[in-house]
Amino acid sequence: MLQNNSVLAQLKQQIRDTTPRAEGVIKGTEKGFGFLETDGGDSYFVPPPAMKKVIHGDRVEAVIHENGDKKSVDPEKLIEAGLDRFVARVQKREDRLAVVPDHPSIRNVIKARIKRSLDESSINDGDWVVARLVRHPLKENDRGFFAQIDELVAKADNPAVPWRVTLARHALEQASPEAGSDWPLRDEGLTREDLTAESFFTIDGEKTRDMDDALRITTREDGGWDLSVAIADPTAYVDEEHAADLEARVRAFTVYLPGQNVTMLPEQLADDLCSLWEGKTRPALACTLTVHADGSLGDYRFFAAEVQSHAKLVYDRVSDWFDGQGDWAPADNIGEQLKALKAMTEARTAWRNEHALVFKDRPDYVFELDEAGNVLAINTEERRIANRMIEESMIAANACCADYLAANIGHGIFNVHRAFEPEKAEAAQEFLAGQEITVGLEALTELEHYKELKRALESRDDAWLDARLRRFQGFTSMSAQPGPHFGLGLAAYATWTSPIRKYGDMVNHRLIKRVLKGEQAPAEASQALTEQLTERRRLNRMAERDVKDWLYVRYLTPAAENQEVFEAEIMAINRGGMRVRLLANGATAFVPAPLMHADRDKVVIDDKEGRIQIEGEERYKLGDALRVALTEAREETRSLVARPA
Repeated sequence: MLQNNSVLAQLKQQIRDTTPRAEGVIKGTEKGFGFLETDGGDSYFVPPPAMKKVIHGDRVEAVIHENGDKKSVDPEKLIEAGLDRFVARVQKREDRLAVVPDHPSIRNVIKARIKRSLDESSINDGDWVVARLVRHPLKENDRGFFAQIDELVAKADNPAVPWRVTLARHALEQASPEAGSDWPLRDEGLTREDLTAESFFTIDGEKTRDMDDALRITTREDGGWDLSVAIADPTAYVDEEHAADLEARVRAFTVYLPGQNVTMLPEQLADDLCSLWEGKTRPALACTLTVHADGSLGDYRFFAAEVQSHAKLVYDRVSDWFDGQGDWAPADNIGEQLKALKAMTEARTAWRNEHALVFKDRPDYVFELDEAGNVLAINTEERRIANRMIEESMIAANACCADYLAANIGHGIFNVHRAFEPEKAEAAQEFLAGQEITVGLEALTELEHYKELKRALESRDDAWLDARLRRFQGFTSMSAQPGPHFGLGLAAYATWTSPIRKYGDMVNHRLIKRVLKGEQAPAEASQALTEQLTERRRLNRMAERDVKDWLYVRYLTPAAENQEVFEAEIMAINRGGMRVRLLANGATAFVPAPLMHADRDKVVIDDKEGRIQIEGEERYKLGDALRVALTEAREETRSLVARPA
């Protein structure tokens, strides 16, 4: 008997060894079938019965079946589950409980139980919850999918659902931290220079409460400027071991969402004690720096101070004043400074255009909401002169910080951005060669050569080339060691100008203070911390995007019902169609291939090249401008669908 079992096992192993297999990630569709996408770029059909054993995102090993020239797969082994912790909606039918994951590509209805510590009667049909997948049919001894509900996120009728659900999805905090109400000013052994009589001013949005930068500027006799930047000083109140600091380290950033901010520090600090309110004396970390007439930076000096803002200015009013619009005007002593700051900004921008790099201006889209969270309007805010004045001042101050930390300590929290990761540089070089742009690898990996290439590419004003090249480019990360910031064209960049909103800036404040006091610097920030800062920034941006997508769908539902037409630009092309941005409000919509032509077979999409042919002629490419009509607004997936107009 044992011998027979051994022979049977050997036969099964032989069959397994000779059966063709594929490993890849499951991609689900709305129609019940799916695809297995391999790392090598192959795609296999997964029929509906086989899809019942997997979930979109699962990495699996599957058996390949061939039927003539058609291939399909049957998932056999789970390598990595695509679903672990997830947000879902509850389905409650009499005594049966299930959850439906809140994901556009997942339609599975998963049986569930409620965590013992939760009150089962408090969770009802349609409520939003956080759940965990605890059983999977491809796991040994698991017969099907099963989940546990760990947390109630929001009741079905809660008007704050878009915010609550989005924050829960990304495991971000739902509210600002609570950390007591007693905040004495700490004795740090620093001598603070009294600048309260100096006419510092702030420029922010009209509703901004966490004001962390104030400026003062004077014109030099040689034609340059002396710019003083005073930055709010939360580390004057918060010690490294304080609970508020430990919480800020976890949060890493303030989360800015339409209609709601979730602060990194307790609101009493962020919006009151540290905020540079007009007429209030505040502790500050300051830097006075020289900007030469040609826009280059000269000497600088960091020091601790006490400051008082003499005017709370608003971006639009300042810009209107320069444009000769509106009836607002600053006090004379502030007005002269604004004129000097504008002149400095223009000189500094010209210098960066020639010696560094300047981002192309894109408008901001600002949501106007009522108290219930309904969108009343979406306003387009261009990057006007007042915005640029603050932006140039902060870039200059942060460049000084990077130099100061590198020279005096050798480490800190630096923003490092390499235009092309080493593993993608050769592919980018080949792509450019295909566009008859011959460059050496140093143009993609060395800052000085890259700046020359970037200026040359921008002079071509080719939206398709710019969009295609982004596929090869890297992201900004936080690093304890100085490194180049290719996006800004600077050898190093370290922010210290937003310590109310960014934990990395608090770290840099403490390092600057160590130098000022002549103390030995601590060990450099751990890789765990820099990775935490990088990841939190990514999650915050995703949360902002997700809330906006939800609000866009609600706001544009009437436009979709009326097939309203919008000017748009193509921002992405994939095998199923193209994604466009509506220029009037910043919303993104998907244009599926079947809506481009009645005969889908006449639509040929080259997603790698970012081009679409219809009836043999190129019709669309990345970066193109076009007009689209909205056709659907789907709140369940927070997506807009459009067709070419």
